[in-house]
Amino acid sequence: MTDHETTVRSRELGEALRAALQKAGLTGKELAHRLEWSPSEVSRMLSGKRTARESDVAALLGFCGVGGKEHARLIALCREANQPGWWQRYGSHLPKHLRTYLDHEDKATAVFEYSPLLVPGSLQTGGYAREIIANAVNIPADEVEERVAARLARASIFSRSRAANFTFIVAESVLRLPIGGVVVMSEQLHYLLRMSVRSNVSLRVIPTEAGAHIGTGGPFTLLEFADIRPVAYLENHVSSLFIEERDETSVFRRIRTALAKLALPEAQSRDLIGNLAIELYQDGEDSDERS
Repeated sequence: MTDHETTVRSRELGEALRAALQKAGLTGKELAHRLEWSPSEVSRMLSGKRTARESDVAALLGFCGVGGKEHARLIALCREANQPGWWQRYGSHLPKHLRTYLDHEDKATAVFEYSPLLVPGSLQTGGYAREIIANAVNIPADEVEERVAARLARASIFSRSRAANFTFIVAESVLRLPIGGVVVMSEQLHYLLRMSVRSNVSLRVIPTEAGAHIGTGGPFTLLEFADIRPVAYLENHVSSLFIEERDETSVFRRIRTALAKLALPEAQSRDLIGNLAIELYQDGEDSDERS
């Protein structure tokens, strides 16, 4: 079996299998010896780096005396870990770090995203996303539409059967930045209003008058999961970073708390977005009259 890039599911499965071993009073090396497996293969399976075959997981669980609902849960998790995510249909055109992030986002139970520069990707309309992607210097022109389609497909995450709770905090300047012109921004603002009333979506705005604050350090996403540690995600034009150490993710939790104190409440944020949309409509009418 070959190594692969770890995913949330494979790490979750690995941690659950390690817990089963510990409960049975066994180490990975002892298990490998008793089942006549390679110790290195056991180690990679427990770390999520090796694709876990269902038969191997069943053998491990049987040896550790795991049965009933927990056995069924871990077998189901094994099957899920070996299934490609929805984003795989977009193939190699999506960068590796983005596919890894989408896997995390798809499995998260809570997602917090702070965006001081642009509308968060999962909340972008097609017109807005197209303007952003088409102007990225590292994306070939013939990949733009596929990237736009992939970004729009992310919206399905808000309606999945076990939908996460999403919290978005954006700077007011994001809503005023004229991406794509009046029509594109009007559609984008109205879409934000529609999304903001969903039960699992909280959208709040930090007003410009807040001045300099902790959020000027840059955008980030904090993802939380049911069975593994939280992950903070940072991205720029050429690289990305997944942060998992508790001491480091706790910093982003404190930043999240500070930003939440600065942001307008949800209702006031909707009022601000709505007023900006009205302003755009009036600006559009004025442009029509002048032409």
